[in-house]
Formats: sequence, C-alpha cells, structure tokens
Amino acid sequence: MGRLLSVNVGLPRDIPWSGRTVHTGIWKSPVSGRCRVRRLNLDGDGQGDLRGHGGEHRAVFVYQIESYRYWQDRLKRADFVHGEFGENFTIEGLPDNTVCIGDRYRIGSAVFEVSQPRVTCYRVGIRTDEPRMPALLTSSGRPGFYFRVLQEGDVCAGDEIVQIGEADVRMTVTEINALLYSPDHGHAGLERAVRISALAPGWHRSFEALRSQAGGASGNAGLVPVSASHPTAPGFQPLVVTAIDPESADVLSLTMCSPDHQPLPIALPGQYVVLRLPQNANQPPIFRSYSLSGSNSTDHYRISVKREPDGAAGTYLHEHIRVGSVLDVSSPRGSFVLRAEGRPVVLLSAGIGATPVLAMLHALASERSTREILWIHAARDSRHHPFAGEVRGLIRELAQGRSYVCYSKPTLQDKVGENFDGPGHLSSSVLKTIGIPPGADVYLCGPNRFMSDMKDALTAAGVTPVRLHIELFNGIESMTPGVTGAAKRAAHVPNDDANTGPLVSFSRSGIAAHWKPSYQSILELAEACDVPVRWACRAGVCHNCESGLVSGALVYEPDPLDRPADGNLLICCSRPIRDTVIDL
Repeated sequence: MGRLLSVNVGLPRDIPWSGRTVHTGIWKSPVSGRCRVRRLNLDGDGQGDLRGHGGEHRAVFVYQIESYRYWQDRLKRADFVHGEFGENFTIEGLPDNTVCIGDRYRIGSAVFEVSQPRVTCYRVGIRTDEPRMPALLTSSGRPGFYFRVLQEGDVCAGDEIVQIGEADVRMTVTEINALLYSPDHGHAGLERAVRISALAPGWHRSFEALRSQAGGASGNAGLVPVSASHPTAPGFQPLVVTAIDPESADVLSLTMCSPDHQPLPIALPGQYVVLRLPQNANQPPIFRSYSLSGSNSTDHYRISVKREPDGAAGTYLHEHIRVGSVLDVSSPRGSFVLRAEGRPVVLLSAGIGATPVLAMLHALASERSTREILWIHAARDSRHHPFAGEVRGLIRELAQGRSYVCYSKPTLQDKVGENFDGPGHLSSSVLKTIGIPPGADVYLCGPNRFMSDMKDALTAAGVTPVRLHIELFNGIESMTPGVTGAAKRAAHVPNDDANTGPLVSFSRSGIAAHWKPSYQSILELAEACDVPVRWACRAGVCHNCESGLVSGALVYEPDPLDRPADGNLLICCSRPIRDTVIDL
C-alpha cells in the first residue's frame, strides 16, 4: 500500500531562461489541508503549455519519494523539496517498475487510473537546475506517471493509496516508457501495448506507428515528427542539365539526368532536392531547396525556378545555367508528400508554390486515379501563370478532376473561362463557392501570407488540422514550447561569426554560419541564426528536433536514447566535425 506524502500545486508563471522568457507551471509547492481534485486539474494548479501538459490523460502527475532518494544519491544533491520534479502528488510506494498502465487507485475520496508515463521536456531541467534531467529521467526507468481522474474528490497529505483495480493487459510504466524511447521496440511488446485501453491516445498512436514501421527501417517512427519521416542518404551527386523550358515570365524549368545514365533515387510526389551552387572563390556555396515539379522518374528530375529580385540562387540558375551544365544535387527528401489513402484531394497553391503539388497531380494522373481531385491556384495574370497548359492536360486525364484558377490582376487579354476562372484573391467566400470536398486531404504551398490566409479560410471551410498538409518555402514551422514574447526575426548570420570552424549551412533558410565550441549543440547555433527550429527536451529524447542531414558529419554529445533515422540528425545534442548542410 502506498501513501500520499505531499499535494503540490502551482499556477503558470514567467521565468527567465537563457535570455528568453518561459511560461511554465512546473514550479509546484505543497499545500496544507485537503485539496479538491477535478477531472482536468487540482484546485490551485495549472499548466503553462497545454499542448504538452495537462488534459484528461495528464490531469495529475505522480512521483515517488524513492526516486527522489535515487537522484539525491546519483547527483550528490540534498536540496530537493516536494514538487521539485513538477509532480502534483509526491508519494511513497507505487514504483514505476511495478505500477501498470490501467491500474486504478483510491486516494481520499477521489479515484484515479494510471494513463501514461511522464513525457519529459526541458522545463524539468530548468526546475532541477540539471539540463540532463529530461534524458536521465527517461533512461533511468524512473519517469513517474500520470493519473486520469475517474472520480473527483478531495485528497490530503497522509492519505493512503488503495488499489481498487488492475489493468487487463499488464505492462508497467517502466516497460511502456522503454518501449517507446529505447532502441528495442519489440513486436510482442508493441502488440500488447496497443491493446491497453487505458493508455493515453498519443501513446497509442506512437505504438501503432512503431508497429507499422517497415522491418529494417531505421529511426523511431513513434517519435519522429512529420518533418523528418522520409529520410534519405546524405550527399550530393553531379547531374547534367538536359533541357531548359520557360514556364512563365519569371519561371523556368530545368531537367537533369545522371551523366552516366544511372538510375536516380526514387522521389515521392511532393519532395524536393537541395542544390549546391558555387559563388565567388572566397565565398561558401549557396544551398537552395527546389521541389521536383514533374512526373515521377528515375531517369530525370525536373525543378522549376522563379527569378526573384534579390534571389541569388534563382538569378544564378536563370543567368548562368545552360543545357550541358552540371549541378550538384542531393537525393530527394521532405515529408510534404501525397498520401496513398483514397480520400478526395485538394491541391492548393499560389505562384511558384505550384511545383510540389504539380508533382502530386502528375502522380494522380499517371495512376488514372478515380479520387475526387480539385486543383486550386492563384496567380497574378496569364504571363505569371506557370504550368497552365500542363495542368489543364493532366486534369483532363482524371475521371473526377476539376480546377479553379484565380488571377489577382488579370490583363485585358486574359479571358474568364479560358485563362482563369475568377478575378481577385482566394478567400473563404471563394472556397465556399468552389466547394471543398468533405473529408479531403488538402495540400497547401505558396508565399507565407497566402499560406496564413488559406489556413484560416480552410479552417472556416471545415478542414481539420489532420487533413491539412503544408509545405513552407523557407524553413519549418517552429516549435519552442513555453517560450513567450520572442520577436520573430528573419534568419541571419550571427554578428560574431568568424571564418573558423566547420561551416554549418541551413539549406531551407539560406543561412551558413561557422561552428564554435561555445555552442553546446547545432540547435544553439540555429537559434543564434534565428533559423526556425522544433524542440521540446533539448536532451536527445523526444526527437522533435530531428532534421535531415543533407551532407557532412557530426558527433553526439550526449548520445541520444534512440538514434534518428539514417540520413537524419538530432540537432539538440549534435555537433559538426566538418562542413555540414542541414535541412532547416
């Protein structure tokens, strides 16, 4: 039998951290007397980041005094107090290697069910003044666990913890934690885990993903974010330009083949390649990402490049590349890819954002898809409308294909019904008139303002986030949980960048900066450059920072609990050992 030693609560507050402000509720303090436990929280308690904490399956966090003693001994610390690990209940007994997901307990007049292990994040490192703590908690098998509240009631320090039910499928908190985060994702364990009805939905999805991961595939499909789910081998290969075709007033297409006619790595519809373009002798090369815009082929790749007023890469390709030129090109990469499910498809783009969705349209036409397919595109006028004839031909090959083209500034020569379907800009009202098919997967690509407006319009049209797939021109959608008030700035080279150390190029952001030992990780260098990043643990556990390694070499300090997929890296705990290009 266990005992509740302390009830700890705390409301979110702002704290300074590494020059930033973090809004967090991890500071918990003991309360005296009885405390009301409600379905989502304890009275007087709160979470600062509801995406990662709180909710029905994470209502009450529990940590054991025995684990306190373990950390005090291991870390040679004597300053821990109840609530130090952000727990609501400091308890005696109920160790992680004995308690099972789905076990039920009565404490005071409330009833609880064990729902999941703790998912650690960087904030527990801040609270304990030990940055390694997110990884230590997970690797030690002492993460603690969450309660779901089955019956609201009152609790108090000193209450006995009485077990009133057992899970039908017996897997301990330690086993479940290791099954997700360690390299050993045994099939038998996964089969058992997905049968635990009390397990939180997010953990269920992770184990389903691991169970579906192809045999021999590297990486952790249960953790990896979408941005890193299709890894490929790093490095560049020389490809020769075999054709150059104008597509509009400011867009041309380059077709490239292997010089020795060897098959090229297969691409998924919607993926892109990274080009390494030379500059002057004393300047580093330029790295730019370009979506593959043509039909799927191992014989050739086609990219389509818009010439921008200040675009160095686009200007170089427009002015200096000729048929016969050789370009250094990466293997295809990226996770903005066409799903194989049979749902309706909406391909929504503006300007040069048409390139990845055009590759998807080619794939659908080549397979004579019978799915409902809607092509929506926004352009300025017919002179700035690339691929117009190509798209019309592909739409005609589809049994349920239709299109809608919007011109913001049509010329007098542009004809409604021939060149375009409506003047002005795409909006909620226009989408309503077009009619988004119910349940459709929507693939969206275009300039940032267009993307923002369309996300709002699609939400108003009833498109759920899980059905909306987005490709950003530059970088990724950042995830910096809890950080508040940080001004959004364009990516840049740090002011103190020196011409020493390995050069780290962030290919999607177009920034290259030199590594220096004062950075603890590539993540810190990316943050110094204001390159958009994603992270949560900052200790090699969660894989939110997993990104593509386009080229180069690195070491891990510390080693991640589970290695990323081949061709990927975890930027939160890696350091470059030579010039490196990263897909950020």
